[in-house]
Amino acid sequence: MCRFLYMYMIVYTHMCIYMCVYIYVCVCVCIYIYVLIQPPLEQVRMSSLTHRGRRRGAEVGKNSEKELEGEEDSHQDRCLDTDDSGDSKDIRLNLMEEVLLLGLKDKEGYTSFWNDCISSGLRGGILIELAMRGRIHLEPPTIRKKRLLDRKVLLKSDSPTGDVLLDETLKHIKATEPAETVQTWIELLTGETWNPFKLQYQLRNVRERIAKNLVEKGILTTEKQNFLLFDMTTHPVTNTTEKQRLVRKLQESVLERWVNDPQRMDRRTLALLVLAHSSDVLESVFSTLADDRYDIAMNRAKDLVELDPEVEGTKHSATEMIWAVLAAFNKS
Repeated sequence: MCRFLYMYMIVYTHMCIYMCVYIYVCVCVCIYIYVLIQPPLEQVRMSSLTHRGRRRGAEVGKNSEKELEGEEDSHQDRCLDTDDSGDSKDIRLNLMEEVLLLGLKDKEGYTSFWNDCISSGLRGGILIELAMRGRIHLEPPTIRKKRLLDRKVLLKSDSPTGDVLLDETLKHIKATEPAETVQTWIELLTGETWNPFKLQYQLRNVRERIAKNLVEKGILTTEKQNFLLFDMTTHPVTNTTEKQRLVRKLQESVLERWVNDPQRMDRRTLALLVLAHSSDVLESVFSTLADDRYDIAMNRAKDLVELDPEVEGTKHSATEMIWAVLAAFNKS
């Protein structure tokens, strides 16, 4: 009888341990999913999109220089409307919005739970977008700093862009001394740093803030869905025409409009291909193609992103930031 009770207690103890482990694993999975998909409790307010006024009391010469820089920046911003814009009726999206739109599931309204690349891809898109708008650039190459990843990101102009994420990043870059490299900035903006003093540079709620921009532009909508124990905010695609246009543009860039030379490609298309690859959403872009066209598109995109960024970056200064971001992703 004692032996029976002893065996019973052992079996009962093991069952309790297994149940505790099972419950612990389930709770950890739920918490992990909650952290990934739960939007911030605070309402993200998209206010103060533009900053007003300039500092007073500056010298006349400095004021005139700032005005010239502002005119150049506004000219570069206007050029973005005509740079690979296609139909003038198309909604203007920045690189981050395009990458997120490509990564979102149309009906579900969220990105894949297994995609851990899109966060850093969006931060890389911020740096490229700022460079294309003439706000930042890489320091000139020197004998000691020839590689793209060794050269620092320098501020070219601090005039506001009208986008909250871009202006927030621009503020961080302006306030950072000494300057940091592209790879370091991607890590800082993502929050992947062991330095507690650098955590202030992390951009928070990036996907939710970009999604809200797309909602305001009429491309996404906002819904509440129940996932296990949590209510989550999703953003299903309502304007499928805009997403199809974006997908078709990328497909044509490696098929009908393929030029086999990145220096002849449109800068924004080149940047979007690099970011889509780095964010692990490029395969879904080509998934609607026939098998033979899919293979051609994937092979050409693979050939493009496998080029040596150091070589391609020296051919044209306007694409330096694109290749620097690609080099950073290749190294990570």
